[in-house]
Amino acid sequence: MNIRYYILSAAVFALMLLSGGASAQKAVKDNNDQLKALQARVDSLQALVDSLRRFRTEESEAISVIMEDRSRPDMPLEDSDSLYAQWCRNLMTADAEVPENLDSARFTSRVSDEVLMERLKAMNPFFTLPFNNTVKNYMILYSEKRSKSMARMLGLSSYIMPTIEETFNRYGLPLELKYMAVIESQLNPLAVSRVGAKGMWQFMYKTARIYNLEITSFVDERLDVVKSCDAAARYLRDAYRVFGDWSLAISSYNCGMGNVQKAIRRAGSRNFWDIYPYLPSETRGYMPAFVGAYYAFTYYKDYGLVPADMGMPPQTDTFHINRNLHFKQISEVVGVPETDIRALNPQYVHEIIPGSQHPYVLTLPYNWSSAFIDAIPDSLYSHRASELLSDKIMKGEDNISPKGGVNHKVKSGETLSKIASRYGVKVDQIRKWNGLKSDVLRVGQVLYIGSYAPGKTPVKGSSTDSYSVYIVKKGDTLSSIASKYPRMTAKRLMEYNKISSNIVVGQKIKIPKN
Repeated sequence: MNIRYYILSAAVFALMLLSGGASAQKAVKDNNDQLKALQARVDSLQALVDSLRRFRTEESEAISVIMEDRSRPDMPLEDSDSLYAQWCRNLMTADAEVPENLDSARFTSRVSDEVLMERLKAMNPFFTLPFNNTVKNYMILYSEKRSKSMARMLGLSSYIMPTIEETFNRYGLPLELKYMAVIESQLNPLAVSRVGAKGMWQFMYKTARIYNLEITSFVDERLDVVKSCDAAARYLRDAYRVFGDWSLAISSYNCGMGNVQKAIRRAGSRNFWDIYPYLPSETRGYMPAFVGAYYAFTYYKDYGLVPADMGMPPQTDTFHINRNLHFKQISEVVGVPETDIRALNPQYVHEIIPGSQHPYVLTLPYNWSSAFIDAIPDSLYSHRASELLSDKIMKGEDNISPKGGVNHKVKSGETLSKIASRYGVKVDQIRKWNGLKSDVLRVGQVLYIGSYAPGKTPVKGSSTDSYSVYIVKKGDTLSSIASKYPRMTAKRLMEYNKISSNIVVGQKIKIPKN
């Protein structure tokens, strides 16, 4: 640009010498002004180009970190951060007739292949849904072989799917992608995988932080339905930008973009079914499972499936909280059951909203809105504040008792075995509660210990004078647990244990004796 500037200036100067006079000098001045204006515009454009280059570089670096995080080359592929594999195993063990390999299985259905193909075609999604033996097996699995699981997920979907749809619509994503949440977590906002992925969309810590999900001592936005949906939408948007194909983007959510790119290179193709044999074994079932879930949710009425009543409030209201607030303050002053508060606000891991840090959102059943507003600010924030929100608790210097558990700060010389013995729990449980990949601890590290029972290790059938303790196993629901005991109901278990219907493997459930 500078060379052109000098050439043009020289030409103008020559014209001035040839023409002479005031008019020539004015022409030179006008041309100089125009050149300066042009130079300013070029400089501005160059600054914009540099800015875009920096943005693309930062975006590429972020995506490369995501690819590394979700694929985790240092971890066996079977330890995918999706709950898909664990979920699939739960399905398999619950019914002996279901084989572990759905590729080679030959399911039979009361619906003909012709009807299945026509229904699949009529769904008319944004992207192609193929029909083959594997896809057919998953369609039958969801719609015919797992009626209880589907009833529960259908019940949850009426509360959760509108949020996903609104979020995905805002980002211009195909709304059909909402069924990925079924594969990831069975629509459970509290789902935790054995490698530490959390929430309905199963984010690992590093990926969650890249997508600006807040994770602190008091808040884990991976468990926030709205925030995690937004992060999942941005991840899928980025994956589609990389692959330009929704089947590949969906698969990458399970095993990472890096593994999908490796499969593409090995297959020499970008078609999903061409790269299918080169994907990690668990990821191969991810896309067919997605199609199966999509199909079952679309045609569940044709199979006589009825959404279960999940006890969730039909309407909710939200409030911005800008002071520290404990769930017990809300429950005791306003009257909202703690189980409802926990179910609607799972992101507050210690039942404390740290509003003094910055405003946070509290969700409550709509019928409690007026009572909550009437309690603000005096009676609500002052109630038991010195006890529930002491300086020691807010600074993390004291054990906080979330959901029946405590925090333990690791001291010098302590091991997982010693800590497990102290609290009457198992080492595997501590690993699961904290997403630990190894037994190595560091001094000062804070571990969450669920179901604190000092001095003894509860097992199924252990008891006190007033209750016995049941350890949740794979496939258990509160209804199935209640059915094991006379005159017991899921509702009574929720009230007695002060929990929601969302339970996890290893959790202790108190069974009242009368």
